[in-house]
Amino acid sequence: MELLKKRILKDGIVIKNRILKVDSFLNHQMDIELFNEIGKEFKNRFKHKNITKILTIEASGIGIACIAAQHFNNVPVIFAKKYSATNLDKDAYESEVYSFTKEESYKIRVSKKYINSGDRILIIDDFLASGSAALGLIDIIRQAGAEVCGIGIVIEKYFQGGRKMIEECGVYLESLAIIEDMKDNRLIFK
Repeated sequence: MELLKKRILKDGIVIKNRILKVDSFLNHQMDIELFNEIGKEFKNRFKHKNITKILTIEASGIGIACIAAQHFNNVPVIFAKKYSATNLDKDAYESEVYSFTKEESYKIRVSKKYINSGDRILIIDDFLASGSAALGLIDIIRQAGAEVCGIGIVIEKYFQGGRKMIEECGVYLESLAIIEDMKDNRLIFK
């Protein structure tokens, strides 16, 4: 998606050839006009999948998933919670994921009442690095007996191997911007 690549080049900041900071438009401050174009693009790429729900992880994926849901006839958006809370149902699907950014593992949870065996679910998230978050979401969907219809990623850091992990699970993946490498604090798109 050329619009997204141009925005990454304009406003993205590479830190230590490891982190791409895009908080000015993607995950701290949100550019809703750009999100709308991202949502349209996800709809275009997954239009034949008959999506009934969208699943993401709090918090960065929520805004993107909500805007995208409008292009999928306003399907419900579910987000996996990272932290246990007194208001979270005890009867929940659970999976463990590792955060590349935070360098720690944690459990994600989704109440069992929000995912059903007949659901056709699209996973949407802001980043794909090692694939741990996506694998955790795939695990939750499969625990519920629902169908993983695909994964839509805004920015994929290809060099970190997440794509391979997802493809080994047999899940269809579409990334809107794929970064092949980061060298000398610059981005190399695939």
